[in-house]
Amino acid sequence: MEENTTLTNPSVATAHDDFDWSIDKRNVARYNNDEQQKYDAVYEGTFKTITDGEMVQGTVVGMTKTDVVINIGFKSDGLVSLNEFRDMHGLKTGDVVEVMVVEKEDREGHLHLSRKQARISRAWERIVEMHKTGEVVTGFVTSKTKGGLIVDILGMETFLPGSQIDVKPVTDYDQFVGKTMEFKVVKINEAIKNAVVSHKALIESDIEAQRAEIMGKLEKGQVLEGTIKNITDFGAFLDLGGVDGLLYITDISWGRINHPSEVLKLDQKVNVVVLDFDDEKKRISLGLKQLTPHPWDTLSTDIVEGASVKGKVVNIEDYGAFLEITPGVEGLVHVSEITWANTPVNAKEFFKLGDEYEAKVVTLDKDNRKMSLSIKQLSADPWNEIEEKFPVGSKHSGLVKNITPYGVFVELQPGIGGMIHISDLSWLKRFNHPSEFTKSGSTIDTIILNIDKENRKLQLGHKQLEEDPWNALQETFAIGSVHEATVTKKDDKGALVQLPYGLEGFAPARHLAKQDGKTVAADETAPFMVIEFDRNEKRIVLSHARIWEQVIAHEKEAVVKEKKADAAKTKKAVKDIQNKVEKSTLGDLGVLAELKKKMEGGEEAK
Repeated sequence: MEENTTLTNPSVATAHDDFDWSIDKRNVARYNNDEQQKYDAVYEGTFKTITDGEMVQGTVVGMTKTDVVINIGFKSDGLVSLNEFRDMHGLKTGDVVEVMVVEKEDREGHLHLSRKQARISRAWERIVEMHKTGEVVTGFVTSKTKGGLIVDILGMETFLPGSQIDVKPVTDYDQFVGKTMEFKVVKINEAIKNAVVSHKALIESDIEAQRAEIMGKLEKGQVLEGTIKNITDFGAFLDLGGVDGLLYITDISWGRINHPSEVLKLDQKVNVVVLDFDDEKKRISLGLKQLTPHPWDTLSTDIVEGASVKGKVVNIEDYGAFLEITPGVEGLVHVSEITWANTPVNAKEFFKLGDEYEAKVVTLDKDNRKMSLSIKQLSADPWNEIEEKFPVGSKHSGLVKNITPYGVFVELQPGIGGMIHISDLSWLKRFNHPSEFTKSGSTIDTIILNIDKENRKLQLGHKQLEEDPWNALQETFAIGSVHEATVTKKDDKGALVQLPYGLEGFAPARHLAKQDGKTVAADETAPFMVIEFDRNEKRIVLSHARIWEQVIAHEKEAVVKEKKADAAKTKKAVKDIQNKVEKSTLGDLGVLAELKKKMEGGEEAK
């Protein structure tokens, strides 16, 4: 049988009751606050003091598949992406690299380092320095962008404008991508750390060096080989191997040319002679024609005074035209040597560029390289026989060559012509200008009125081919006669009126008045009375108002006559009565008395 025993729970001592919690597991006592702060300060003092954005040297202490561990002497190591070391082949532990402290502690408390930003920062410092010194730098063209290319300079992206690639215009930018080239830093922007580079500047520098060398060796008369790089209206630009020269159009050929492209082509190589140059302005004048003898110096012996030559019109002036006999040899045909006629000749109307003419050499001056030519002297002077061929009164058909305000110049045959005065065009019509009657180039019949052989002038007429109709019209258009006519032209002074038979008259303004107060309008047909006819002056004056004014006057005159007739009739009747009274007899008086008595008796019976 089990014995029941009542147990008492006395205090039992545990194994850790005597544990000193101020002592750590390494048997080191814990520091109080003051001591902790003191020793923390000592600990912190064993590390470098760094700031964000600082450039520091670090040692590679480890590498992973994605990162490089860098020790910069700080309390913790930093990680840098392995991609930032792509340019460093064979990177290994122990290598020293330059990095930038981006953040001492990021959000996760880690040290944030960057080799890329360190390179960019160092690259910008170097680029700024190269911009100041003009140093040439090598860069790699990474890609194309709008307006140019992106160039890697020391790990930093810079911009290469399309205009700065080459001295020649470049349209295909892709051909430069992936190439390593030399550049000059031409512009920087400190605010945004952006740089502009130029390859063209290097080429220009080389060209300038070549230009200076070439200019230093230039001499007038020196013959050089050049390449045609540009052609303009006034000449051509040649590349002489680093320096440009200008070949003016007048120095291309001894003969006249309209455009340099007639002789030269782009990229064509030609020998030229140095005519002149300016060291300061760096201008070089070149000549091509000067390499061959002047055509005047080798002029054919067949070209002498009196000889006939053929030439092409190459220039036209007011005073004449220049004919090119051979390339570089020209002669002048003065306007006075075009025709034997003494009528004005407009050279710019007579000649056309490119037309060929035969002419006679009048004068030849080889020393001064001048030649005068004549077209008219190829034939005999027709004025020597003018009276026989064109006697006064003879009729001829001619060509209207020129029209002036005072007359028409007519050519009867080459070298023979004269003028029809405007007053000699028509018997009946008056013209404000001869162009109202005829046109240049038309044919007109004429009659010789007078010959001035000394001054080589013919006075011609046209209306004289017919008899003067004014002699026959004097009776038809007698003063006071009335004719239906049409107003053709009207102004403040009056109107021109077209009469029958082609005759023209003039009505003064006051004579255009109508009876209703209006005036005869232009193009209106109305009756007109001839109030003046002058056969000698060929003048007819007309009036419309005179017609109705005369009708009114006649009516008034008829009334006056009628009144006078009535008055005369009345006067006569009165006189007749008076005569009868004077001849009365006593018998007559008795009859009257008797009649009176009867009348009185009748009244009493009543």
